[in-house]
Amino acid sequence: MLRPWQLEIQLDTTADKAIYLQIADAIIKDIHSGRLKAGDALPGSRNLAQLLHVNRNTVVEAFNVLINEEWVVSRERKGIFVSAVLPALIPKKDSNHPPAEKSAKAQGHHINFDDGHPDSKIAPITELARAYRQIFNQKARWQMMGYGDEYGDTDFRKAIVQMLNQQRGLDTHEHAICITRGSQMAMYLATQCLIEKGDYVMVENPGYKPAWQTVANAGAKLLPVSVDKDGLIIEEVIAHLQARKKIKAIYTTPHRQYPTTVTLSLQRRLELVKLSNEYGFTIIEDDYDNEFCFGYRPVLPISSFPELKNYIYIGTMSKVVAPALRIGYLVSNNPELIEKVGTLRKIIDVQGDTIMEQAVLQLIKDGTIKRHIRKATHHYKAKRDFTAALLEKQIGDKVSYTLPEGGLAFWLTPEKDINWTEVLDKLKVKGVSIIPPDTYSIDQPVNGLRLSYGSLSEEQLTEGITLLGKYL
Repeated sequence: MLRPWQLEIQLDTTADKAIYLQIADAIIKDIHSGRLKAGDALPGSRNLAQLLHVNRNTVVEAFNVLINEEWVVSRERKGIFVSAVLPALIPKKDSNHPPAEKSAKAQGHHINFDDGHPDSKIAPITELARAYRQIFNQKARWQMMGYGDEYGDTDFRKAIVQMLNQQRGLDTHEHAICITRGSQMAMYLATQCLIEKGDYVMVENPGYKPAWQTVANAGAKLLPVSVDKDGLIIEEVIAHLQARKKIKAIYTTPHRQYPTTVTLSLQRRLELVKLSNEYGFTIIEDDYDNEFCFGYRPVLPISSFPELKNYIYIGTMSKVVAPALRIGYLVSNNPELIEKVGTLRKIIDVQGDTIMEQAVLQLIKDGTIKRHIRKATHHYKAKRDFTAALLEKQIGDKVSYTLPEGGLAFWLTPEKDINWTEVLDKLKVKGVSIIPPDTYSIDQPVNGLRLSYGSLSEEQLTEGITLLGKYL
C-alpha cells in the first residue's frame, strides 16, 4: 500500500514532553497544515519506529493517543489512517472551574456529594507551607512587600505558559496571560472586558450556573445549547448564529463538560472553530478539570487549534494543589482584551498573592507538583473504580452512566423520571447532600445527577451511594 506522506518528525530527547506525545503532536500538526489529509495512510508502527530510531511500543503509544483523540482510525489488517470525518481545516494564520469551588462540607451533612472537589487530605500542604516560609524569609523579602504586576508574577506566568505550550498544545506567551484569584475571577474579568450590554452569549445546557450568572451580570442574554454524548450540539449553535446578529461568545467546558462529563468530539471541535472564525464570536473555554486523566492524556484544548482567531482560555491550580488555593489564570490571543483585563484587575484587586505564586512556582521547579499529579491520578483512578463498583452493585439497574476517563465525578442518568425533591428530602434526613438537577438547567430541569467522589472517603461513598440506591 502506498503511503506518500513524507516523514518530518524531529524528536527532542531532552524535552519534558514524552517521546510518544512528540510523535503524536507532530502528526497532528501535519493534519492541521494539510500535509496529511483525510484518508491518508500512516507508516506502520514497525517502519516508523525504525525511521525514528525509537522502540516500536513508543510508536504504538503515539498511535493510541491519536486514535483516542479521533485524529486517526485503525482498520484491521490495513493500518492506521487519518480520520475521514475531519471537516476542512482552515489554514493557519500568522498571529502577532469550572468552575469556582463551593464549600467542601455542606452544613448539617456528613456526606456531601459536591460538584467535583479534590481530596484535600492528599494535597501537598506541607511542601507548600515550607516553600511559602522560604520565600517570605528570603533576605530580599522587603522587595516583595511593595506592589507587583497586575498580571501576576512574571516568572510564575512564564512557568504556566510553558506548561500550557508543552502539555496542552497552546502557542502563547507571558504577555497573553493574567494570573487571577481562581477561575471565577478569570471568568468575571473575561466577561466584563469582552461583553457589552445587549450581546448574546451561547452556553451549554445543562451547564455551570455561576458562569451563566457572570455572563448575565456583564449585560448579555443567554442562548442555551443542548449537550449529547458528543458534547455541544453544533446544529443548535448554527441555528442561534443564523437567527441573531450580536452573538459575542460561547462559554464551553469541552474537555469534560460540566456537569455531564462528556468530551466534545473532534469533529464538533473543528466545526466550532470554523464557526467562530466565520461569525467572529469568541470561544470562552473553561478547562476546569484537565489534570487528572486516566487514559493516555487529556484531549488538547480547543484553544490549542492554531487556526482559531478568537479565544479565552481559563484554568485553575485549585484542583492540583488544594481548593483553598485561589490561583487561576486567563489566556487570550486578543492583545486588546488582555490589556483591558489588566486594567480592570488593577481596579478591583491591585495584584495577586505574589508570595504564594512564587511558592507554587518553587513546587513546580522542584518537581513537587508533577509528583503530586502522578500520585493523585493513581489515587483518583482507584477511587473512581471503587465508586463504579458501588454504583453497579447498588443502583446499576436504576441508572445509566459512562465510566469517566478522568475528572472527579460521574454523571448518572436515571432510567425513569425521578421526583428529586422527594429524594433530596429523604437523603437530607440521613445527613447526605446532593446537588439538585435544576442547579444545572435552564428552564426544564435535566433528569440527571452529577455524583462526585474525589473528596469523599470509601466509607462515605459506600453509605451515600447505598442510601441513594434506596431512595431512587
